Amino acid sequence: MNLRTPILAAVAVLMTMSGNLVAQDMVETVQQGCAAEIESFCSQVSPGEGRLLACFYAHEDKLSGQCQYALYSASAQLDQAVSALDYVATQCHDDLMQHCANVQIGEGRVLECLRANKDMVSAGCTQAVNDVFE
Repeated sequence: MNLRTPILAAVAVLMTMSGNLVAQDMVETVQQGCAAEIESFCSQVSPGEGRLLACFYAHEDKLSGQCQYALYSASAQLDQAVSALDYVATQCHDDLMQHCANVQIGEGRVLECLRANKDMVSAGCTQAVNDVFE
């Protein structure tokens, strides 16, 4: 099984995204599923900036099925999260430009802006926000 794509997609983002519940779940999935590999091969690696990813990549041929599955699962979770955000961004593009263009991205400020302007936000955007974040 070639794990390069799922590992690159999942772990690179996992190690840079903190504070997000979805990312925390993905990190926990990898930490639990790959605990033996982290201990055996990567215990001297400082997490962050793709270093753990590089360690997994260097030892790809030695990863257990459990670790491979954890990385695949984290990758699938990441794919779902990206799709959900793309859906909201697509449905809310005009509303974001009209009501939230000057809002600094990060820490939930854009979502907070959409919610603060809920009476002026389109029905499609409102539905997308409810679908993803409620």
